[in-house]
Amino acid sequence: MKLFLLLWILPIVLLGSWYGLSYYDINFGYRILSRDLHDLVFIIYGNMLGLPPQAVPPLVLKAVIVDSFLVLGFIVLKRRRRQIWAALKAFFAPVTARFRGAGETEAAPQPD
Repeated sequence: MKLFLLLWILPIVLLGSWYGLSYYDINFGYRILSRDLHDLVFIIYGNMLGLPPQAVPPLVLKAVIVDSFLVLGFIVLKRRRRQIWAALKAFFAPVTARFRGAGETEAAPQPD
């Protein structure tokens, strides 16, 4: 689980730090952190998606949010698997009891 969380959070941290530094042109002398490359990357993604470049960052943010909810859902399922299973069994128990009883009829005693 720790590896799963690390593999999820590492790209998000790298993307967020790159976006923040390049958006404000804090490049420390590295071209990859320059505002020019930032604009070029979003122009390329915008052209690939057929969208204006300004529409791409909100879409990336929405994707990160959806992925975060999925990862949190996986964590909840893993940690509370037994509780969720018990609740589902308790919820559906009356239904299965009704179906089991519906097909059974009382048999008349057989004469010897």
